[in-house]
Amino acid sequence: MHSSSSDAAEPRTLLDLLTAARPDAVALIVPERDQRVTYEALRQNVERCAAQLAAAGIRHGDRVGISLPNGLQNVVAFLAAAVAGTAAPLNPAYKEDDFRFYLNDTGAKVLLLPPDGAADARRAAGDGIPILTVTLDETNMVTLSAPEGDGTFTPPGADDVALILHTSGSTGRPKRVPLAHGQLAISAQNVATTYGLGPGDVSLCVMPLFHVHGLVASTLATLASGGTVVVPAKFNPLSFWRVARDCGVTWYSAVPTLHQLLMARAEPGAKPAGAEKLRFIRSCSASLSPQLMQDMESAFGAPVLEAYGMTEAAHQMSSNPLPPAARKPGSVGQNTGTCEVAIMNGAGQLLKTGERGEVVIRGANVITGYESNPEANATSFVNGWFRTGDEGVLDAEGYLTITGRLKEMINRGGEKIAPREIDEVLLGHPAVAEAVAFGTPHPTWGEEVAACVVLRPDMTATDAEIIAYCRERLADFKRPKQVHVTTAIPRTATGKIQRRVVAESFAGPGR
Repeated sequence: MHSSSSDAAEPRTLLDLLTAARPDAVALIVPERDQRVTYEALRQNVERCAAQLAAAGIRHGDRVGISLPNGLQNVVAFLAAAVAGTAAPLNPAYKEDDFRFYLNDTGAKVLLLPPDGAADARRAAGDGIPILTVTLDETNMVTLSAPEGDGTFTPPGADDVALILHTSGSTGRPKRVPLAHGQLAISAQNVATTYGLGPGDVSLCVMPLFHVHGLVASTLATLASGGTVVVPAKFNPLSFWRVARDCGVTWYSAVPTLHQLLMARAEPGAKPAGAEKLRFIRSCSASLSPQLMQDMESAFGAPVLEAYGMTEAAHQMSSNPLPPAARKPGSVGQNTGTCEVAIMNGAGQLLKTGERGEVVIRGANVITGYESNPEANATSFVNGWFRTGDEGVLDAEGYLTITGRLKEMINRGGEKIAPREIDEVLLGHPAVAEAVAFGTPHPTWGEEVAACVVLRPDMTATDAEIIAYCRERLADFKRPKQVHVTTAIPRTATGKIQRRVVAESFAGPGR
């Protein structure tokens, strides 16, 4: 059974999550290697690697960069880094410039990498940041190439920062989000309570572990409830149901993009082998269309529950509930656990049911401020509420519907991309005078990156040449897939460039 509400309110640490379950219960399954790791083995592994980090000089608050594929090594490295210092996971798909920015911005003391590959991360670390290699032996023990010196770590407290993630601002530089052990433990418990997770549940983690979605919903919430998390190296629609069947999966959480990839392979009228034990399917990090929700429920035979999360809330803020309670298509459900959700107007006043405004949140899982960013903190918090930048409305039963984004982020399959960053790369091209990046609707990703550019007088460049230029300088998911070369960028009546206006001008019929 999961803990009672009185237990859930107690701030705990990520280390505590590993001691709540039966020691011999299976915590993790890595399907490619058919590895089954018990809670006891996972805890020993984490404590061993935390001691190795301590031997390398890592103390609470020291940032440990991590760039690893999903799997046992990633989970152990993340937990060990959070216990000995502060974990700073990074997307392995980043280019050298991305790695350099994030490593510098977090002040990473060390960088954890796989034994092979990761060339961009290695170049970014250069001589300035020591690299520790993460290896796995045949007994499923994860080891860091750290000195075997005095590795004594101090167990963390609830207020120690366990995880640092970046959230892309719609303007300017990404902001650093510090998440404490207590906030993550509370958030994991909120998710576990929302879906009634228990020791019999098996979660299939298909979201990357450098995102709060995969870390908190799929992994930490499962560990908090004593269940089992299945961690394949990456999402693969071809092997998804076979893995689900072999591991007895009872639920999974993903962005709509991944749900669509599974739906594309679904055979009409036949539930996939592997879906028999599904209690529910969770969707989060981008809006789920009512049609896709309906199609999934009929194809996979399980209720589809859309949730709403963000990094600043240590993930989940609201969710549609399990049956027999109502799940409302197009809604992200009711507030969950310790997180309160309200709607506010521009003057900072809370609005009534049915009135549209900015979604604001507060609760024990929500950050109290960005790190070293007084400007963002001054605008992001009002009367103790955190402003999400999303526009929405609450109905009489407390179900939240997101009606739009006040910010201009491009949301590509749950990956939030700051258009300004792409603008700056485009403006680096010698022939480009003006550039505006924006999201265009895409059937699989929700949004895809596009841009329009104005060339300098007497200079020429084709859209293919500009896309090739971006390919060398931007991670693939950030690269514009369409570039419109035009003579003028559309502006509003007051002369302002608004990405929405630009996007509408170039969206064209049928797209």
